[in-house]
Amino acid sequence: MTDTMQRWTMSAIGREHLHLTETIIPQPGPHQVRVKVNAVALNYRDKMIIEGTLPQDLPLPFTPASDMAGVVDAIGAGSTRFRPGDRVISTFSPDWIDGIPKGDARHPPYRALGGFYQGMLAEYIVVDETWLSAAPATLDDAQASTLTCAGLTAWFALMERGHLRAGESVLVQGTGGVALFALQIAKAQGAQVFVTSSSEEKLQRAKVLGADHGIHRLQGDWVEPVYQLTQDRGIDHIIETAGGPNLVNSLRAVAIHGRISVIGMLEGAEIVLPAGPLLLKSPQIQGIAVGHRRALEDLVRAVDANGIKPVIDRRYRFDQLPEALDHLDRGAFGKIVLTT
Repeated sequence: MTDTMQRWTMSAIGREHLHLTETIIPQPGPHQVRVKVNAVALNYRDKMIIEGTLPQDLPLPFTPASDMAGVVDAIGAGSTRFRPGDRVISTFSPDWIDGIPKGDARHPPYRALGGFYQGMLAEYIVVDETWLSAAPATLDDAQASTLTCAGLTAWFALMERGHLRAGESVLVQGTGGVALFALQIAKAQGAQVFVTSSSEEKLQRAKVLGADHGIHRLQGDWVEPVYQLTQDRGIDHIIETAGGPNLVNSLRAVAIHGRISVIGMLEGAEIVLPAGPLLLKSPQIQGIAVGHRRALEDLVRAVDANGIKPVIDRRYRFDQLPEALDHLDRGAFGKIVLTT
């Protein structure tokens, strides 16, 4: 093994400041492990942090990205959670093991990889052993890397917080990573799944994955087909990825005492809702900030048990980060992954 590795770093906000640099391979300290990174999945959040549209106090020079899969190749003194050769994935919020995350009403918690902490876009990483989870046995490393953020977000919304039951209805907006994970998780639980998209071709691909109904959201008021298909009952669980003014439509579409999981803000960060349907329908509207390590471990077991296969739109080489970010700009059907 050589003594140096490659790592993507940026010294200031903006894509133009991203550089592939060479540095010394780090050594694990007490209770730490070193991981040979084999795959890094990108999220829209990574693009926003790199470009400064999701303001963060970054530890400059900064390495982006939160989602990693690889193999433990060295452990530090006292480390017992993993052994060399174990396949592992990163945990999005490494301080959040279970229960309620650290923080308070004045200072909400948001201590995640690729933001508050350095990210995963390096050939080797050294982290505390508690920051990792075992990878699913049924997935390769590129597939496994997609669970950390997108997969866990969908699982946390539907299963951990949503307590989804067989026979209920789920509506997912779009065909990005979280949406397609939610589709597959919901179908594995015996739910009926509705998908909205602005692309007829993507709606057909979603049906191949198991979606029961596809609704073209630009061909008129997309809530009307929901009413027709559910005989006016509405949707039990809505995965709200657009945010902003679109949340009003989700409120219209949700069933009485249903649930809306707000996970995105592509159409805006400010939300205003009409009080009438909010009071009369009394839905649960919950924000989802990914999830904790215990839920990620639950997801890993479910993936292995149910044969869930993450959808990867394209795999790029590690040195093709600019091309991968351009693909995120265009929109992906599922996930974008870099492999080393």
